[in-house]
Amino acid sequence: MNNLKRYSLLSLLVAVCLSGCVSVTEPTAQANMSAEQVKTIPKSWIDADTGHKVVRLSEEDSSRSLYFHQNSYAASGDKMVISVDNPRGVAVVDLNTLKVKRIFEDPDVGILFMGPKGRDVYLTHIPSVNGQVVHPQNELQTPTKILAVNIDTGAVRDVATVARGKIHSINNDETLLIGAFAEQAHSLETGPRDKRFEARYEAKDADGNPLSFADAKEVRMDERLESRIPMQMFTVNIKTGEQKIIMKSTDWLNHIQFSPSDPELVMYSHEGPWHKVDRIWITDIHGKTPQKIHQRMMNMEIAGHEFFSFDGKHIFYDLQTPRGQDFWLASYNLETGERVWRHMERDEWSVHFNISRDGKLFAGDGGDDEMVAKAKDGKWIYLFESEPVKDVAGIHARNAKDLIKPAVLKSQKLVNMKDHDYRLEPNITFTPDGKWLVFRSNMHGPVHVYAVEIAKHAN
Repeated sequence: MNNLKRYSLLSLLVAVCLSGCVSVTEPTAQANMSAEQVKTIPKSWIDADTGHKVVRLSEEDSSRSLYFHQNSYAASGDKMVISVDNPRGVAVVDLNTLKVKRIFEDPDVGILFMGPKGRDVYLTHIPSVNGQVVHPQNELQTPTKILAVNIDTGAVRDVATVARGKIHSINNDETLLIGAFAEQAHSLETGPRDKRFEARYEAKDADGNPLSFADAKEVRMDERLESRIPMQMFTVNIKTGEQKIIMKSTDWLNHIQFSPSDPELVMYSHEGPWHKVDRIWITDIHGKTPQKIHQRMMNMEIAGHEFFSFDGKHIFYDLQTPRGQDFWLASYNLETGERVWRHMERDEWSVHFNISRDGKLFAGDGGDDEMVAKAKDGKWIYLFESEPVKDVAGIHARNAKDLIKPAVLKSQKLVNMKDHDYRLEPNITFTPDGKWLVFRSNMHGPVHVYAVEIAKHAN
């Protein structure tokens, strides 16, 4: 049977969803553009404000690149995967030719990540409910099938079926998946999503006035945190499908990531409003006593959106001392315990940061004036270099080796994002060769995947 149809037919046989499913309708007014309108979206251009070349990688509306710490690249660096819509599925971008090819279609699939070792992209298959897509939130109570699709041949294999919960990560040798589930359903969102945005958060203040998107998200997250829903973190053996519980908690477990170098090391977060939780933790698959990575030193200090360096030696995270006032990209060395705090200006704060494969460059995807930094001019894709703050005249404190090492991020603007609506997070990633930054944007209306060339275009 054709791989593109196999699971579409299967989904038609599924008529019942367990309680707790979150259905999502997807308005198409802005996403479904006419052929003439699509032609107005440029395939490439030179950003007039930065001089850098930007290309549109995707060919179809509602195409998305992956979340900022989820791997979308083949190990050889020649291809990347993106999600596509109408119909839903997976497409592969050849990074040498920039050609795009669909390899899998099914209305009920979603991309998890590329395997770090082989040529398979891992997908979820969650049966739709009454024709509506089910969004795979942490509290998902519906059985989820995990599939692996070869990006060269399109061959499909079943990996496992997870009774409930969400798969978050895969380890570096592709032997284990890791995920979490909650004992009861809980939805952060209040209604159907618009295709142009990431989520739908709505809440009101004490006087009954609607809150901004950003503040409503804080309220909804706090409600979820205070529910103290029992959760379990689990692994799935990719070869056998065996599932094993490795942690139980009433903290909200989220953002789970395997180390890119150690197949047994796990980083995860205690999710919730960042100024209220101690967010960043590591453990292992054997239940090692969790270690907190960052210790709060002042009220309203926040740390989050953590990610590993590609060599697995460092954990990086957004640090603010206090929230919304002073901004840093911090790191912790897992081998030596060394900490570096890299300072940035308010407008340079970004929803997410990322790092190049060689560890020499950083990137940020900017933010709008409703977000935590309240930036006046923050809607840019940024490139950063880190410069250490050196000792004056070579003189340092006697205990300097035990202190936090300060640095400053020197920024370069790559893309003007003035027409981007940040209810969709751009989620920047470096291509493996370090030549491009990939991001998603609704700057032209529907969501597309773009890349900006790091080297400035020659006139």
